[in-house]
Amino acid sequence: MANVTPASTGVSPYDSYQTSLTTRYCSPAMSQLFSQRSRHSTWRKLWLSLAESEKKLGIDTITDEALEQMSAHLTVTDEDFEVARIEEKSRRHDVMAHVHAFGAVAPAAAGIIHLAATSCFVTDNTELILAREAMDLICKKVAKVIANLSAFALRWKSEPTLAYTHLQAAQLITVGKRAAQWVLDLMLDLHAIEQVRQELKFRGAQGTTGTQASFVSIFEGDTSKCDQLNELLCRNFGFPSCYDISTQTYTRKVDLIIANAVAGLGSTAQKITGDIRHLMHWKEIEEPFESSQIGSSAMAYKRNPMRSERVYSLARELMSKPASFAATHSDQWAERTLDDSAIRRIDIPEMFLLADAICIGLDNISDGLVVYPAVIASRVAAELPFMITEEIIMRLCAKGVSRQHAHEEIRVLSHQAGAVVKQEGKPNDLVERIKANEFFKPIWGELDGMLKAELYTGRSSEIVEKYCGSGGPVSKALAPYADYIRGVTTASLNV
Repeated sequence: MANVTPASTGVSPYDSYQTSLTTRYCSPAMSQLFSQRSRHSTWRKLWLSLAESEKKLGIDTITDEALEQMSAHLTVTDEDFEVARIEEKSRRHDVMAHVHAFGAVAPAAAGIIHLAATSCFVTDNTELILAREAMDLICKKVAKVIANLSAFALRWKSEPTLAYTHLQAAQLITVGKRAAQWVLDLMLDLHAIEQVRQELKFRGAQGTTGTQASFVSIFEGDTSKCDQLNELLCRNFGFPSCYDISTQTYTRKVDLIIANAVAGLGSTAQKITGDIRHLMHWKEIEEPFESSQIGSSAMAYKRNPMRSERVYSLARELMSKPASFAATHSDQWAERTLDDSAIRRIDIPEMFLLADAICIGLDNISDGLVVYPAVIASRVAAELPFMITEEIIMRLCAKGVSRQHAHEEIRVLSHQAGAVVKQEGKPNDLVERIKANEFFKPIWGELDGMLKAELYTGRSSEIVEKYCGSGGPVSKALAPYADYIRGVTTASLNV
C-alpha cells in the first residue's frame, strides 16, 4: 500500500512528483488498470474466489454470510485505503494491511480471508491478471497502427522514392514499400505479444514454497482437492491452467518473457520514427503538424518532428526494461527473495504504460502522415542518372560490349559527375557526359527512355499489394481487431 497523503489535507498534486507517463503520455484506460484501486480490488476478487472455492470443496467454516459480505465490498474505497494505510504503517506488510481492511467491511469473513494462502496468492495472481489485460489493450492499439500504415502503404505503393543503404542513396523503392516494412515489424510485435498472452498461465493457490502444504492441511490430506481448487480458480479468472511448478512466486522468467515481447515494440517504434525524422529532414514526408503548433521557441519557422521524437524517446526507455527483468529473475535465490518486490512495482506498470504511450504516439503519427511527391521526385531526379548505370551496363553487354570495360567507363564518368555535384554544387550531369562519350553511342538513343523512375522500383507495388492488400497476411492478422479498428478514433496527444 502506497503512503498516500489523505485528500483532506488539501495538498496540491503540483507539490509532489508525478510520473509523466500518467500525466502526459498514456491512456486513462492503462493508467486505471495499474491504479491502486484496480490492483487492490483485484486482490479482493481473488480472496472471494478462494473462499468460494474452498467452501465448495468442503471447508464449512466459510459461511454464506461471509461470502455475501465479501461480494458486497469488492471495490476498495478511499476509506478502506486509509484503514490499510494506517495498518501497514504499524505492520509493515501491505497484504496483511488489506486483509485487515477487507475484514473491517466484511466482519463475518474476517477470520477466513486469505485462508491457507500466502501473500503471493494475491500479489502474483494479480500481476498475471493485469499483465493479460494490459497485453489485450496493447494488441488492439498495435493493430490500429498496423491498419493505418497498411492503408498508407497501399495508397503510396507506386510512388518512386530513393532507398537508402548506409544512409546513402540506393536502388529505388516506393513510399509504400518502405511503409510496408514498418508494417512487417509491427506484425511481428503483434504476433509476439499475442503468443505470450495466449500462453500466459496462472499461479493459483500454491502455498508458501509451491508445495501446497497448507492446502493439503485444510483439505485433510485430500490432495485431489488441491488440484480442484486451482481448476476452479483458473476457471473463475479465465486462465487455461496454472504453471506446473511454483516456488513462493510464479517464476520471474515469465516477467522476462512478457517484457521481451512488449519491449520489442520499442525497437520497432524507434525504427519507424527514426525513419520519419530523416524523411522530415529531407522534406519528403512530415508527421502531423497542427495549425497553432509551435516548433521552436526561438526559430518560428521550424516544424520539428516532436511526435516522432517523443515516441523515439519513450521507446528507448521501454527497450531497457528486459535487462531489469532479467536481473530480477536471476537474483531470485532459491525459492524467493523479496528484492523482486519494489522493482516490480515500478517495472511492470512502467513497461505497459510506456508501450501504451508509444502506441498512442504511433497511431497519431501514422494516421496523419503527409507526403510531398514533388520533393520526392526532385530528389529522385538528382540521383536517377546514377540509378540507371547498371541498366546501361546490361544494355551495352546485350550489344556485345565487355561487361568489365563498360563498368570501368561508367565508373569514371560517374565519379566525374559526382565531383561536379559535391565540389561545384551543380546538377548531376552524368547523362550529358554519357551522351558526349563515343563509347556509349550504341545506347544513346535509349537514354531518355531510361530516365523514368518507375522503371527502377522493381516489384515494390506488387509486394505491397500482396502483403497489405485484401486477403493478404495483414488483413488476416487484423481480422480479430476489425470491430475495434472501425470503432475507434485516431489517438490524440494530451500535450
